[in-house]
Amino acid sequence: MSRRDKSDLIRSLFEAYRSKDRKVVEAVLAEDFTFTSRYDDRIDRAAYFERCWPNSERIERHILEKIVVQGEEAFVLYKCVIKDGTEFRNTEFFTFDGDRIRSVDVYFGATYRDGAFVKDQ
Repeated sequence: MSRRDKSDLIRSLFEAYRSKDRKVVEAVLAEDFTFTSRYDDRIDRAAYFERCWPNSERIERHILEKIVVQGEEAFVLYKCVIKDGTEFRNTEFFTFDGDRIRSVDVYFGATYRDGAFVKDQ
């Protein structure tokens, strides 16, 4: 898969979250997929869909600011806009297995509401 193809794969994943299309997400995640964040330590695909997928209901849109692909890895910087008006910026590190996503590690950024910083509780 080329650099452009991996960028397109990432874009399709974020679009599937916006449109709530779980079938697209299932199709792009490898069977041995893992997800890591400050709340999740390499959870598997089943746990990801149980714990993380429901968050798609809160998402209004993602604004993809930068995608950098190098070989079988990529970084994505984006802003996420939640339906309640809250916005936050995250970075995600992707690894690939051919044309599927093998892992995602999320690094959380600051949160804002109505343009004002929201302190993490």
